[in-house]
Amino acid sequence: MTERSHESNENVPSRQRRRFAGISSRAYEHPADRSALVALRKLSGFDTVFKTLSGLLPERSLRLLFLSDSVRVSDAQFVHLNDMLRDACYILDLEKVPPMYVNQDPQPNAMCIGLDEPIIVVTTGLVELLDEEEMRAVIGHEVGHALSGHAVYRTILLFLTNIALKVAWIPLGNVAIMAIVTALREWFRKSELSADRAGLLVGQDLQASMRGLMKIAGGNHLHEMNVDAFLAQADEYEKGGDLRDSVLKILNLLPRSHPFTTVRAAELKKWSETRDYQRIMDGHYPRRDEDKDTSVTDSFRESAAHYADTVRTSKDPLMKLVGDIAGGAGDLGGKLRDKFTGQGGGGTAGKGGATDGSAEPQEPRNPDEPGAAGS
Repeated sequence: MTERSHESNENVPSRQRRRFAGISSRAYEHPADRSALVALRKLSGFDTVFKTLSGLLPERSLRLLFLSDSVRVSDAQFVHLNDMLRDACYILDLEKVPPMYVNQDPQPNAMCIGLDEPIIVVTTGLVELLDEEEMRAVIGHEVGHALSGHAVYRTILLFLTNIALKVAWIPLGNVAIMAIVTALREWFRKSELSADRAGLLVGQDLQASMRGLMKIAGGNHLHEMNVDAFLAQADEYEKGGDLRDSVLKILNLLPRSHPFTTVRAAELKKWSETRDYQRIMDGHYPRRDEDKDTSVTDSFRESAAHYADTVRTSKDPLMKLVGDIAGGAGDLGGKLRDKFTGQGGGGTAGKGGATDGSAEPQEPRNPDEPGAAGS
């Protein structure tokens, strides 16, 4: 094993991995996530305002809770996790290694929270479920959250969700807070895709990332599962059904802070095949010292282009209809009727994967938020 110089990292990874010195989180952030973060970073005094709020948020309570009732990862406890954490921080060049705790909970889960300083928490269910390479990707995912500054928004989301429950009896107050919570959840779902990419940059093993997501969905029965079949589920989920199913997808997704697991796997595989990913692996990526010069306008333009491309290329019936409307397609009333009923040559059935609506979609698993291994 060779030595390396890094203030907070003395152990080398179990195999040779590329290190991304000075990498900016913009390199791996999803366009929608990146545009929002770039805008917030440009706001003068943004960090000061949110740190002022720390007195109102339960951050101190959470820190004390994990310190008193969980096991802190260190050179003396969960040493293999500590090595992975240091490796992840070394690879992504995160200057300060955040504290990490293992919490007794059979539900596979992980999160990164905190306003002043991020802390990472993983559950025993997750530690027992994943092998070393799969766990390395998850820890890289959490370190990616820390590098992007997502821990701030996660803490605020937890706080606002708690407030929403307490003021549920106030109609207008609850509506206002839930509107903010819904927007934050949409933002955070995109940030999860960003962190999945960070996990891949740390682990540098796509199959391990895929296995980890598959295990989170189906448990520790790897011999009974297949990555290709798992990814085929994501494709079936996107393109299957008619407009009724599209509406149900939206309703199922709204209360979640994480994308569905098959969708995350498909999105990560798609990103791993892009030129952007290859350029990062070749050492060509945005640097942290360039963040201050990033254009907010350009970032929003990239985000808008991404959403436009999503509508254009989506196989989802509702997205196809939106594309038809945007393209000025004729007979929209007929198309709408056909897509809701799953009938007609121009309906979903004629485009590979529509049903007659007789099969209801299964109720999705509803894990405790924030979602498993992937916060």
